[in-house]
Amino acid sequence: MRKIRHISFLDNIIIECDKGLTTVVGKPETTARKTPGIDIDEAELTHAEQVLSTRLMRVNHSGEVSAQALYQGQAFTAKLPDVKQAMQQAALEENDHLVWCQQRVRHFGGHTSVLNPLWYVGSFVMGAVAGKIGDKWSLGFVAETEKQVVQHLDEHLEQMSQTDLKSRAVLEQMKIDEHHHGTIALEAGGAELPTPVKWVMGLMSKVMTKSSYWL
Repeated sequence: MRKIRHISFLDNIIIECDKGLTTVVGKPETTARKTPGIDIDEAELTHAEQVLSTRLMRVNHSGEVSAQALYQGQAFTAKLPDVKQAMQQAALEENDHLVWCQQRVRHFGGHTSVLNPLWYVGSFVMGAVAGKIGDKWSLGFVAETEKQVVQHLDEHLEQMSQTDLKSRAVLEQMKIDEHHHGTIALEAGGAELPTPVKWVMGLMSKVMTKSSYWL
C-alpha cells in the first residue's frame, strides 16, 4: 500500500517561499479572467500622462504584491478551514490584479517597484500574525485593508488621465473585487479593528505608495 506523506512545517515554509518568489519575479497563477479594457483601443497619451499612468500602476502593482502576501500569510496561520479557503481564493483573485497592473506598467515601458520583495515579506508577516491572533481579527484586518485599497483606487482614478481608458478599466474592476473581498470578510465574522491599528495601517500604506511611486 502506498504510504501517504504528510506535509511538514518545513514543507509549508518552502511552499510559501516559492509562492513569494512567484509573486515578486515569476508568473503567478490567476483565475484566467479577461483583462479589463482589452477590447478598448489604446489611447494616444502625452508624455506626462504616460509617466503618471506608469507610476500609478506601479503603486497598484506593489499594493497587489502586498495583498497577495497578506492573504498567503493569513491562510498560513488561519485556524478554520473555511477561512483558510476564503483567504486562498482571495489571493488567487488578487493575482489577476497583479498581472493586469504589470501589463500596464510594461506597456508604458516602465518597471515594477524594486521594493516589492520588502513589501511582500512585511505583509506576509503581518498577515501571519493577524491569522495567529484569531480568525475574526484576521478577517477584520482584511476588511480594513480592502477599505483602504478602495480609497487609494478612487484617488488614482481622480489623478489619472481620463484618456487612459485601458488603465482606468483595470482600476475600476479592481475596485469591484476589493470591495467584494472586504464584504466577504465582514460577513464571515470579521471584527472592527481598534482605531490605533487602523491609523498604523494607513501610515504604512502611505509609506508604501509614496516609495513605490518613485521606485
